[in-house]
Amino acid sequence: MLFSKPTVGQKLYFSILAVFLAFTAMFLFFQRTREKQFKTETLNIRLQSFNANVYEAIGGCVEEKALNDYLAGHHVSGLRLTVIGKDGKVLYDNVRKDYQHFSNHLGRKEVTEAIMNGQGYEIERNSKTLNVDYFYSATYFRKEGIVIRSALPYNDDLAKSLKTDQHYIWFALSAIIVLTVVLWRFLTRLGDNISKLRTFANRAARNESLDTEDLAVFPDDELGEIAERIIKIYKNLESTRKEQDVLKRQLTQNIAHELKTPVASIQGYLETIRENSGIDEVTKEQFIDRCYVQTQRLVSLLNDISMLNRIDDALGYMDFENVDLSETVEGIIRQTALQLEAKHMKFINRMPNNIVINGNQSLLYSVFRNLTDNAIAYAGENTCISLECRDGGDRWYFTFSDNGIGVGNEHLARLFERFYRVDKGRSRKMGGTGLGLAIVKNAVLLHGGTISVKNNPEGGLRFDFSLKKYGG
Repeated sequence: MLFSKPTVGQKLYFSILAVFLAFTAMFLFFQRTREKQFKTETLNIRLQSFNANVYEAIGGCVEEKALNDYLAGHHVSGLRLTVIGKDGKVLYDNVRKDYQHFSNHLGRKEVTEAIMNGQGYEIERNSKTLNVDYFYSATYFRKEGIVIRSALPYNDDLAKSLKTDQHYIWFALSAIIVLTVVLWRFLTRLGDNISKLRTFANRAARNESLDTEDLAVFPDDELGEIAERIIKIYKNLESTRKEQDVLKRQLTQNIAHELKTPVASIQGYLETIRENSGIDEVTKEQFIDRCYVQTQRLVSLLNDISMLNRIDDALGYMDFENVDLSETVEGIIRQTALQLEAKHMKFINRMPNNIVINGNQSLLYSVFRNLTDNAIAYAGENTCISLECRDGGDRWYFTFSDNGIGVGNEHLARLFERFYRVDKGRSRKMGGTGLGLAIVKNAVLLHGGTISVKNNPEGGLRFDFSLKKYGG
């Protein structure tokens, strides 16, 4: 017969139950021992008190009549009273009077303890004199050198009085039953959750479907909720991964398409030069210049792709330093001065001096450079670019705008997409890679900011973005 391997819940259940049973057994043993000891000590205290009362009644003098009179006035059923000298000789006994036949009592346990410690007792010892089991309690009175010992027969009544109370045992057994039921219910739920999670892990490892009935419903508790969330997170990650795979394929196709155009142009020009040996030098020079322009476009495209890959793959590993944005923007204005002049454009920089944030120099430069290049390329001639900045506490807020032709509102939501162009033919002719604004957005996000774009009411595009002062 094959036995299934115990689950984690079952192992935990039996482990906890074993520990609790062991604890209960120790508790019952301790409680039984403690209660019996307590009742024994209580009885001993009563007999010790009786011994002291006898001593006070006889005034320390061992007289047969005085002792008999006291016992007659303080009758206790079955009580045996014995007075013993410190040498062990019996001086008085209320049950037996032939004192010369008594054996020496110095070796009796309760007598020995009483002489040594002042008092002593012994439970259920058979009397050698009367052949009856007694509970003995002895008290030593050092001044007179006598031991007064009282004893009660260890019969059924005394045994019952010393017997431990059984109610706590029933209470402990009831607690065990309740705990067993509660623990079983809890650990059964735990086992169900773990089994479902194991099924989920196995199916996820084999790339099997998770939309099955046994993974649809979990126990209605915190563990079930956690298990459901784990599966939901995994499904979301799987969905995100699939979406990323689609986006990567689309990006790869876009990159291949973007590379194909300049490569085809370069190949066409070179083939023309190679196959027409009689081509004149002027035409050849023109073709070579066009090849050079296309190679520049390829370099720009590859640089932009490399920049985006750095942002995507090296998040958290970028080198951050203090960057003076005011100086960076002034440098960009100087670098693009000829392009601005060629289109009769102006760049109005209203940024204060010494705007410094902790960030990546290269990415921050690309933000302002790409926005500037985009405005120069598409705003149109005789237009103006303006840049403003305001302090927002832990970040700087920027507004970069132009008063050019703007774009259709239907294009605004997609301007930051990779390789998205409003006018594809015109963009390629002007050397754009279609990645500039995508780089801007990712660089801004990396620096803990946000960015948005809209058309100015008076015309042109307006970019509003923020950058954290102290890194992303």
